[in-house]
Amino acid sequence: MERRDFLKISAASGATAALSSCGHPEHQIIRFIPEEDLQPGVAVFKPSVCTLCSAGCGLTVRVMEGDAEVERHGKLGLIKMGLAKKLEGNPDHPINRGKLCARGQAGLQVTYHPDRVRTPLQRIGPRGSGKFEEIGWDTAMTELVSKLAPLRASNQAASLAFLTRPLRGLRAELIARFLEAFGAPRAVTFETFDETVLRHANALSYGQPQLPTFDLARANYAISFGADFLGTWNSPVAQAIGYGEFRQGRPGRRGKLVMVESRLSPTGANADEWIPARPGFEGLLALAIGRVLVVEKLVPMDGNGPASWFGGPDFAPEQVEKPTGVSLATITRIARELAAQQPAVAMIGGAPLAQTNGLFNAQAVNALNVLLGNSGKPGGVGFTPQPSAPVVPKSSYRNLEELIRRASTGRAGVSGVSSRPISPSNNPAESPLGPVNVLLIYEANPVFGQPGFTAGALAQIPFIASFGCFIDETSVLADLILPDHSPLESWLDVVPESGSLGAVVSLAPPALRPLHDTRSMPDVLLEVAHRLGGQLGEGLPWATFEEMLRSAAAQLTGAIDTNDYWKKTLQQGGWWGRDSKQPIHVLAGGGTHAPIEPSLPEFDGDEREFPFHFLPYASPALLDGSTAHLPWMQELPDVLTSAMWSVWVEINPQTAGRLNIQQGDLVEVASRHGQLQAPAFLYPAIAPDVVAMPVGQGHEHFTRYASGRGANPISILAPMTEESVGALAWAATRVQIRRVGDGRKQLTLFGGGMREELREKR
Repeated sequence: MERRDFLKISAASGATAALSSCGHPEHQIIRFIPEEDLQPGVAVFKPSVCTLCSAGCGLTVRVMEGDAEVERHGKLGLIKMGLAKKLEGNPDHPINRGKLCARGQAGLQVTYHPDRVRTPLQRIGPRGSGKFEEIGWDTAMTELVSKLAPLRASNQAASLAFLTRPLRGLRAELIARFLEAFGAPRAVTFETFDETVLRHANALSYGQPQLPTFDLARANYAISFGADFLGTWNSPVAQAIGYGEFRQGRPGRRGKLVMVESRLSPTGANADEWIPARPGFEGLLALAIGRVLVVEKLVPMDGNGPASWFGGPDFAPEQVEKPTGVSLATITRIARELAAQQPAVAMIGGAPLAQTNGLFNAQAVNALNVLLGNSGKPGGVGFTPQPSAPVVPKSSYRNLEELIRRASTGRAGVSGVSSRPISPSNNPAESPLGPVNVLLIYEANPVFGQPGFTAGALAQIPFIASFGCFIDETSVLADLILPDHSPLESWLDVVPESGSLGAVVSLAPPALRPLHDTRSMPDVLLEVAHRLGGQLGEGLPWATFEEMLRSAAAQLTGAIDTNDYWKKTLQQGGWWGRDSKQPIHVLAGGGTHAPIEPSLPEFDGDEREFPFHFLPYASPALLDGSTAHLPWMQELPDVLTSAMWSVWVEINPQTAGRLNIQQGDLVEVASRHGQLQAPAFLYPAIAPDVVAMPVGQGHEHFTRYASGRGANPISILAPMTEESVGALAWAATRVQIRRVGDGRKQLTLFGGGMREELREKR
C-alpha cells in the first residue's frame, strides 16, 4: 500500500471535513453507506472455491469488517464492508481436506490487486497500445449486443468464436448452451500445459477420458515418470495428502517413491530414488520394466491379456538400456521391487507427455499399471466419479491454431501464426465454418502461452471482447473489456476431475460484495442472451447464474426438500457423495487391450547445432504464468533454487564448466525459432544434455508486478505437436547455449541480498 492510500484510509472518519477545510475539495473522500450488517472485530467464516488451478479445492474465507476503497455509481470512495483477511483449506472438502497450497493462499491478492480492471473499458488507441477509456455497463452491453445481433440477422452466427481456459462446471455448460443457441461453433479451450494426451490415453486404456486419481495412501510403492504430483501436476494438494499417508500414515510401513525424469522436480526431491532418463524414452523404459515382470513371472500370467503386450524383443532391458540411459541392473531391480512391494502404482505426467510420442509414453505406463493389476483397487489407479450432469461436447476446432486460421479465412494473410500443420480432415478450406468476426475471450492468454503466436494472429478479427479481471498480452488487444468479479466475489462451481475417491462438486456463493463496478461473466452472457431474445433467450431461461446453479443442483441429487439441500450445500462448500472416502473404482467402459507399437520421439533442431534438450516447466509459484501478477508468488522463494522475482536457466555444473559459465552469468538460449537471455543457475540435479527454465516470467502486459520481468521460455519453442491429438509438444525443442555477460544482478536468491529495485513496483 502506498503512503497516500494509507493516510487516506486511516483518516477516513473525518476526511471529508478536514480536506474541505484545507481548500482542496478535489481530494474529498466519499463515505458510502454500508451495504451489510457487520459486527466489528468478529470474524465470519465463509466457504469458497480455489480457482488458481483446476483441482477445485475448497476454501474457508475469514471475513471481518474493514474499510475498503470501492467504486460505487461511478465514484471512488470508502465503505465499511466484510473483507477477506485469510484463506484456508476447507476441512470438510474431500479434495484438500483443510490443506491449501501457496498459490491458493495468494488467491486473496486477486481481489485486492491495485491493477484490477475496475469498470468496463473501450479501446481508444491502436490494438495492443493499452489505451482504453472507462465506460458504463449500459454502454458496454449495448456495444457487445450491437456486434452480435447483426451476425444472427445476416446468417453469420457461425462467425462468433469463444476462447476460454478449460472449465469444469456450469460455466462451461453455460458457454456451450449460449453458443449452441446462438448458432456458433463450440468453444475452443487453451492452456499451455495441456493434458489432452493423457486424457486420450486413458480413454484408450481404461475407457475414461479424464485424469486419474491415485490411491497413494494405501500403496506401498510408486514410480512416477515425470509427474510432479507434489508440485504442479494434476491435483497437487490431494496428492500431497495421500503422499503423507503413503510415507507416515501406517505404523511400521513406509512406501517407496521412485522418480524418473531428466531434471529434479519438487517431487523428485522427495523421492527415495531419482533416475535420470533420456527425454522422450520414458514409455520404452516402462515397457522394459513390464517385460522383466513377464519374463521372470513376477505377476499373474494371462496369455491373451496384459502379459502378451510385453512380449516383443524390442522391450528387452538390454535393448532399451542405451536409448533410455537407464542401466539393465536398474531396470531389473525396479521391476522386482514393484512386484515385491504391492500394491504398487505407476504414474506419468509433465514432459514425457509433451513429446511427439507422448501418447505412446502414456499408454506404456497405463499398460504397466494394468500388468500390475492395480486398476480400481486399493493402492492403485482409478477415476473420480463424475456427477450425472450434462456433458459439454468437444470444441468444433481441433486446436487454437485452427481457430485463428479460420479467423483469417477470406481475409489478408495473418501474421504471427505458427506453421503447425493441421490434418487434412481439419483443413479450414474444407470446413463449413467461415471467418471469425467476433471473438470472446475468457481467462485465456495464448499470446503469452502459445509458441509462435503473436498479436498479429488476432489482428484480422474485427471485434474482440475480453472478460478479464486484468489486462494481459491477449486482452490488451481487445476492443471491449468487460471485467469479471474476482473469485471471492463470485458464485463458483467446479467439478473436480481428480483427487477424490467419490464424486465431488465444489460450489460456493460470493464470500464478499464486489469492490468495484464489475459483473460476473455468466451473468453478462445471460443478459446478452435475453437482450438478443428469440431462441437464445429461450435456451437460457435463467435470470442469473445463481438461478442456473440452483436449478442444476436440484437436478443433480433429485432432492425433495431443495431449500434445505441448497442451504446445506452452500454451508459446506459443495456437494459430495457418501462414497467420497471409499475405495476408488474404475468406471464402466473398458479400453483397448492390444499390443502397443513403439514410437520414438522427434525433436526440432539438429543435435550437432542444438546439442541440448530444452525443458520449460511449470513453476510451483507462477504455474504457467497465470499467477505471475500476484506479488506473494513473486516473493516466494523457489523450493529448489531459492530464486525469487526472477527467471533463470538451469544447467549442469559439468556442462557449465565446459562452456565457461559460472553461477549468475547471463546466458543466451537459442532455438531455431528465437532466442532469450537469462542468468544461469548451476543445478547438479539435471542431465548434462538438458537445460531447463521455469515458465511464468517474461510478461509484456500483466500488471506492475509481472510486466517487463525476465524472459518467457515459451517464446522460443518449436511448434511441434503430438500428432494423435494435436497437443503442443512443449518438450520437443533443442537449443544451444552460450555465455553473453555478467547477469548476477538479474538473479535474486533468497538471503542473497535483495535489490531495492526489485521492490519498487510492490
